[in-house]
Amino acid sequence: MDRAKQRVESRDRIRKRIRRKVTGTSDRPRLAVFKSLKHIYVQLIDDASGRTIVSASTHEKDTKGANSAAAKAVGELIAQKAKEKGVKQVVFDRGGYLYHGNIKALADAARENGLEF
Repeated sequence: MDRAKQRVESRDRIRKRIRRKVTGTSDRPRLAVFKSLKHIYVQLIDDASGRTIVSASTHEKDTKGANSAAAKAVGELIAQKAKEKGVKQVVFDRGGYLYHGNIKALADAARENGLEF
């Protein structure tokens, strides 16, 4: 098995382990993060009803790449959209990624702009 496939399968195992413990409700939705090589995507999900409340990504901002600056911009954007929908508290789902770099920048930016997790 090559390294890339191992990395994807390893992240998938970690993601499933996290999802067993973390669920979102209408009062406290799940802040789910996905990153590709070019973009970062974030959703606020109510798992009880199975719907996405709000979403944000680097497609919406004038940023290029999936770097820390882009992650910070997306964190600010999701916090603003959540405030508009009346959401203040969330459960953070890092999606199997390590909590450093882009993921940490996104979470810190969301916290600074009013989200609690």
